[in-house]
Amino acid sequence: MRRIALTGGIATGKSHVRARFEALGVPTIDSDALARQAVAAGSAGLAAVVARFGSIVLDSQGQLDRKRMAEIVFSDPAARKALEAIIHPEVQRQTNAWFASLDSQRHAFAIADIPLLYEVNRERDFEAVIVAACHPDVQLRRLMERDALSEADARRRIDAQLPIEEKVRRADFVIRTDGSFDDTNQKVDALARQLAET
Repeated sequence: MRRIALTGGIATGKSHVRARFEALGVPTIDSDALARQAVAAGSAGLAAVVARFGSIVLDSQGQLDRKRMAEIVFSDPAARKALEAIIHPEVQRQTNAWFASLDSQRHAFAIADIPLLYEVNRERDFEAVIVAACHPDVQLRRLMERDALSEADARRRIDAQLPIEEKVRRADFVIRTDGSFDDTNQKVDALARQLAET
């Protein structure tokens, strides 16, 4: 069974691409969901975050205040790296365990959705990388609309990642998501067929 990574930029349609692969019966795992679990209330990960950043990152229920955390890490690269150092090892451990649990007789390939794949140098852990990409102007507009962000805040979040065209350059496969959902689905379907045959 081939281990394949799916990545892209924030608001480039990666989640839709992963969901489409899943709808086709391809096993997928979402690193963002694993990252949320890694800092869930009562977890060792959350305790480590509080030890590093203080209780200002907790909400009134004692859970991670994601909005406050985002304000900190998207304005301070050192803070972002510190948070990643807490979360990423646990996400990687769970991802590896998930791949190991799959039945390789039933599945030709499986996909791990890893937003910061290139930023944390994990591409070598996979046999191929798919990048979901769109034009930077489309990415900016989508992010502002999706998260109700100002242009400045949206640009800060985009700038915290490698430029999307750099990810495209390094990818084995690219799915452009500038068009309609149907258009994107057709591209995913075609790639799924190609990957199942190789």
